[in-house]
Amino acid sequence: MEIGFNWVLGLHSLIAFWRHFFDFISGTGHIMSVVSALDFTVTMVWLLVSLVLSFGALSTGFSSNISSRPALVHLGAILTLDSTIGKVAKVAMEAAVADVNSNYSILRGTKLVLTMQDSNYSAFLGIVEALQFMETGIVAIIGPQSSVLAHVISHVANELQVPLVSFAATDPSLSSLQYPFFVRAVQNDLFQMAAIAEIIDHYNWREVTAIFVDDDYGRNGVAALGDQLAERRCEVSYKAAMSTEMSRDDIADVLVKVAMMESRVLILHTYPELGLKVFDLAHNLGMTGAGYVWIATSWLSTVLDTDLSLPSVSMNSIQGVLTLRMHTPDSEKKRKFFYRWNNLTRENRSEDFGLSAYGLYAYDTVWLLAHAINAFFDQGGTISFSEDRRLTDVHGRNLHLKAMRIFTEGKLFLKNILQGNLTGLTGPVQFTSDGSLIHPAYEIINVIGSGFQRIGYWSNHSGLSVVPPETLFMNPPSRLSSNQQLHSVIWPGQTRTRPRGWVFPDNGRQLRIGVPNRVSYREFVSQTRGTDAIKGYCIDVFTAALNLLPYGVPYKFIPFGDGHTNPNYNGLVNLITTDVFDAAIGDIAIVTSRTRIVDFTQPYIGSGLVVVAPATKSNSRAVIWILEHRTNDEFRGPPKKQAITILWFSFSTMFFAHRENTVTTLGRLVLFIWLFVVLIINSSYTASLTSILTVQQLSSPIKGIESLMVSNEPIGFPRGSYAENYLSEVLNIPKSRLVPLGSAAEYEQALQAGPKKMGGVAAVVDELAYVEHFLSTRCKFTIVGQEFTDFGWGFAFPKDSPLAVDISTAILTLSENGDLQRIHDKWLTRRACSSQGVMIESDQLHLRSFWGLYVICGLACFLALLVYFISMIRHFCEELKSSDQSSSRSTHLQMFLSFVDEKEETTKIRSKRRRSEWSLNGNEKEDESMNGSKRKDVEMGLDNNIYDGN
Repeated sequence: MEIGFNWVLGLHSLIAFWRHFFDFISGTGHIMSVVSALDFTVTMVWLLVSLVLSFGALSTGFSSNISSRPALVHLGAILTLDSTIGKVAKVAMEAAVADVNSNYSILRGTKLVLTMQDSNYSAFLGIVEALQFMETGIVAIIGPQSSVLAHVISHVANELQVPLVSFAATDPSLSSLQYPFFVRAVQNDLFQMAAIAEIIDHYNWREVTAIFVDDDYGRNGVAALGDQLAERRCEVSYKAAMSTEMSRDDIADVLVKVAMMESRVLILHTYPELGLKVFDLAHNLGMTGAGYVWIATSWLSTVLDTDLSLPSVSMNSIQGVLTLRMHTPDSEKKRKFFYRWNNLTRENRSEDFGLSAYGLYAYDTVWLLAHAINAFFDQGGTISFSEDRRLTDVHGRNLHLKAMRIFTEGKLFLKNILQGNLTGLTGPVQFTSDGSLIHPAYEIINVIGSGFQRIGYWSNHSGLSVVPPETLFMNPPSRLSSNQQLHSVIWPGQTRTRPRGWVFPDNGRQLRIGVPNRVSYREFVSQTRGTDAIKGYCIDVFTAALNLLPYGVPYKFIPFGDGHTNPNYNGLVNLITTDVFDAAIGDIAIVTSRTRIVDFTQPYIGSGLVVVAPATKSNSRAVIWILEHRTNDEFRGPPKKQAITILWFSFSTMFFAHRENTVTTLGRLVLFIWLFVVLIINSSYTASLTSILTVQQLSSPIKGIESLMVSNEPIGFPRGSYAENYLSEVLNIPKSRLVPLGSAAEYEQALQAGPKKMGGVAAVVDELAYVEHFLSTRCKFTIVGQEFTDFGWGFAFPKDSPLAVDISTAILTLSENGDLQRIHDKWLTRRACSSQGVMIESDQLHLRSFWGLYVICGLACFLALLVYFISMIRHFCEELKSSDQSSSRSTHLQMFLSFVDEKEETTKIRSKRRRSEWSLNGNEKEDESMNGSKRKDVEMGLDNNIYDGN
C-alpha cells in the first residue's frame, strides 16, 4: 500500500510540475485542457492501483523469491488503439496470447497476462504508461507503436533492464548501441530506404524530393534514404518537412514549394492519417498527374490492407503510386490465420478491418516472448526485482522514483529474446548480430483502380526481382543489372511510359551559364564587343540542342574572362562546383580531371591534341634485252622492233603483263629479282600512288610528338588550355621548354622564327579543331604525326544533372539529322588552303623508301651484265683468233658489235664449222708433211745408191 500510495503522490507531483511548465510556456489555453484530462486519468489510475494494492495483487511482482515457473507472467503493451496499426495489433496480440496459453508445451502451465495501454497519439501519456508498467512487475513491454516514444522509453528500459520489444517502431537509429534493451521485432526502415533507393536507381532517376513528418521517425528515415541514395550516386535534392498538427492550408503551401522544385520523384514518409491528407491536397493541386512519380513508404500498403473500404476520393488521389509492404513468405500457418481473421475482428466489434503485415509481426512478437520466457525458465531464471540505488539516492523530490525497480535477471531474459529461433506467421524469426531480423524483404506495389498490383520484390540478398525472395536465398547473392527486374508499372496519369523524373524548376530563376570570352579563334565562341551578345559555333550547337528538348529552359549567358586574354578553362569549370554557374558552355575539352567534378554532355566535336610545324615542299627521283638478245628470237629483229621490245618489256613487267619468255639463266635470275621488287612497290603504292606521283607533298623535320619529346627545342601551346598540363604532367616535358601563345598570329610568328630565335618554337601543340581552323588560311604549316589524345568538346553541368543527359540526347539527334555538320560548315568552313596536302604523316612512303630493293636489283643486274660481257669478250676473242685476220681497232669494234648483235646460235654454228675446218686443214698438212718426209727419204736413198754405184 505504501508503495502504491507513494507512486500516486509522485505522479501528482509530476503532473503539477508539467502544469506549471505549460502555464509558463503557453498560458492556460488548450494545454490546460489536456492536463485536466490527465488529472482525471491519473485519478482513475490511483483508484485502480489502490484497489489492487488493497487485495495484494501485486505481491507477485515485488516478491524477491518467486518460484522459477510462476503461474502468471505479466507483459505490458503500449498502443494507439484506434490507429491503423494499433487496432490490428490489439486483435493479433490477443489471439497470440490465447494461442500460447492454450498450448501447454510452450510455457508448461505458466500463463501469459498481457496488459495494454492506449497512448492515444500522445507521447506524454505513453511515457506515463511506461513508468506505470515499470511498477507492476512486468518482464517486458511490447511496443511502443511510435518510434518517437520508443526513443524515450528505451532510456527507462535500459535503466530498469526491462526489454522493450516493438513490432512497429522502424526508426533506423533505434538499432544503435545507445538502446541495448530495445528489440526490434519488425523490419528496420534502413532496409526499406535501401529498397526505395534501388528502385530510384533502377529507373535511372538521380534526384528525389522527400516529404516527411518532422519527428524522429521521419527525420531518421529520410537520413537513411539519403545515405542509401548516395551509395548509388543519387540524392535527396529537397526535403519538405510536415507536422501532424499542420492545417490543410499549411500542407498545401509545402506542396506548392515542392511543385516548384526540379525533381518530380516524390518520396512520402509519414503516418497514414497525414499521408492520405497529403495525397488529397496534391491531387487538388494537379501533382498526381502525368510526369510525377510518387513512392510511399509502408504506411500506404498498411492502409490498403487494413481499410477494406477506402473512400473513392482517396483512391483517386493515389492512382499510379508505388508503395512498399513488408514481405512475409506464404505458408500454411499464415493462410489459416487469414481465414481466422474475420472471426477475430467480428467478436464484440462493430467494424471490419483487414490484416496488415504489422498484425502478423505483432502476433509473432508474443510468440517470440513466450519462447524466450520458456528458455529463461529452463536456464533457471527467476522473475525478481531489486531497488535501483541511483533512484533511492535522489533526495528532496516528491516523485518517489524508488517505486520503480530493476528486473534482476533482465539481461538473461534479453539474451534469450535475441537468441530466439522460431517460424511464425512472418516466416523465420531470428536476429542478426546487430539485432535486425534476418532476410529483410519488401513487396513493391502499384496502386491501380480500386486495388493494387504487385510488380516485384526487393530483398537485401538479391535486390529487385519478380520472384519471391525466399526462392533466391539459397543462391549466391547477385546484384547484376540484368537480374534486377520489375514488372511494368502504370504511372500517375494512367501511362506506362516511365516518367523522366524531373522538369526544369518553375521558380522563375534562369539558368546561369558561364561562357568563355575568347580573344582568339572567336568563331568558336566570343562576346560581341560593346554588347552583351554572345555568338559562335559552340553557342549555335547549344541553342539547337535546347530547341529539341520537350520543355523550355530559361537561361542567360554570363561571359567569363577579361576580354584581353583567353580565360582559364579549369577555373570556369570549377565555378560550377561552387554554385556560381549552373552550367558552362563553350569549347571545353572533356578531360579526366574535369570529369571528376562535373558531368559533361556527349561530345559535339572531336578535338584531340596534334603537333603543328613549318613545312617545306619536297619533290620525289633495260638489262633483260641484253641478256636475251642473242639467245631469244622474241628479243631480236630490226633495231626499231628491238627498241620497242626493250620499252615494252620494261613497263609490262610492272603489271606482270609481259609476253616475252626468258630462256637464259642470267635473264631469269634478273627477271625474278625485278618481279619481286615490282610486287612490293605495287603493294605499297597502290593506295597512295596518285598522291605520291602527282601531288606535291609537304615535309617537316619534326615527325610527331615523339620527336618533340626527345629533342630540347621549345614547344608552343595555347595560353589557358589543358595542353600545358598534359605536356608537363603526362608527357613529362620540362616547363622551361613550353612557350605560351595567345593567338593565331602569335602561332605564325613563333613558328616562322623557329627554335633558334628568341620567342620562336619548333612546333605548336594545340587542339585539332583550332589547328584545322589555323591551317585553313596558312598553308606554310602542317600537322605532323598522329593525333595523340582522344578528347572532344562538351557542355559542363553539375554532377548527376538530368539536363546533361537530355542535352546529350539532343546532340546525338543533331548529329544524325545533319544539323551538327551544317552548323560546323557555317562557322568553320576552310577558305584558302585545300585540305589535300595539309596533313602529312611521319611514316609516309616515298620512292626512296625502297632504296634497299633498288640496290639489290641494280647489283643483280650489274653482276649479270658483268658475267655476260666477260663471256662475250672471251667468245669474241676466240672468234677473232680463229678467224686469223689482221685489222684495225675500228674494224675490231665493228666486228664486236656485229658479234654481239649476232644470234648466239649462229655464232656457235660458225665456231663449230671453223673448228671442223681447222681440224681438217690440220690433218691435210700433217699428211703432206709425212708424205714429204717419205719422199725425201726415198730421194736420199736413191742418191746413196747412185753414189755407191760410182
